[in-house]
Amino acid sequence: MKPLLMTCSLASTFLATTAMADLPKLVVYTYDSFVSEWGPGPAVEKAFEASCGCDLKFVGAGDGAALLARVKLEAARSDADVVLGLDTNLTAAARETGLFAPVSVAADYAMPLAWKDEMFVPYDWGYFAFVHNADAAAPTNFKALGDSDTKIVIQDPRSSTPGLGLLLWIKAAYGDEAPAIWDSLSDNIVTVTKGWSEAYGLFLEGEADMVLSYTTSPAYHLIAEEDDSKSAALFDEGHYMQVEVAGKLAASDQPELADQFLAFMVSDDFQSIIPTTNWMYPAVTPAEGLPQGFETLVSPEKALLLSADEAAAVRQGALDEWLSALSQ
Repeated sequence: MKPLLMTCSLASTFLATTAMADLPKLVVYTYDSFVSEWGPGPAVEKAFEASCGCDLKFVGAGDGAALLARVKLEAARSDADVVLGLDTNLTAAARETGLFAPVSVAADYAMPLAWKDEMFVPYDWGYFAFVHNADAAAPTNFKALGDSDTKIVIQDPRSSTPGLGLLLWIKAAYGDEAPAIWDSLSDNIVTVTKGWSEAYGLFLEGEADMVLSYTTSPAYHLIAEEDDSKSAALFDEGHYMQVEVAGKLAASDQPELADQFLAFMVSDDFQSIIPTTNWMYPAVTPAEGLPQGFETLVSPEKALLLSADEAAAVRQGALDEWLSALSQ
């Protein structure tokens, strides 16, 4: 019987593989943590494939800011149909490439800002913050951080959206004083990582006192690990917002399927996955609301956010200031 069972099993596998090969394929470029086993990717893939009659393939392409660089390099030759993981600090640059197509997705967004972009669809949002051990005192602004001996890990703004967000956070809060802030912070920085995952891992390993992350990051430890030992430091200057978005590539060979996926992103099936996998606020409030534990998170009194055009205008100058401070 064993040879027969093996033959049947192989036949079933062959038929399943053949059936999958006949399905239209949608390729979505995104950041590495999104497609990890603990990220939203696996659950999103299962939920979308249940209704689309397609094969959804996520491709991890580094951290958020690295996505745009890859798409620009591949241009019209890209295998991607959708890019998921840019944010409003990059959308102006993405639009200028001419590689993205307009989209039409309507939703009842639950974000602190009105959404009017006709090329990119938001799927979550949050506030950047420095996460630390709750039993340790934390600075309450960038000047106090720079004057302290607190060791921090941050991400590279050239490859990471949190890293770029930190540049614009300091620029939005301090303007022309930003170079002085970076000078004071330079000796607090233990290392600069390519992406968020590496930085957060170093913090958890005890390599730094604080890590650049989000006000929502402690929710992971509280909900997934039943661990209340992590906190996000509230800063007097306010906190810079991040709105993460997805867009359709104009060269996609599955434009209708891409539109279907972008519409799915703002559905309850997708949005209900976000809080406890991507650990951000969903762009549309799920039918069951936010998970228990999110009510314990700190809430900034002041939100900072440059428009997409403003972010594009100051980005290079802010990057130069950062590079100058860290090279001394």
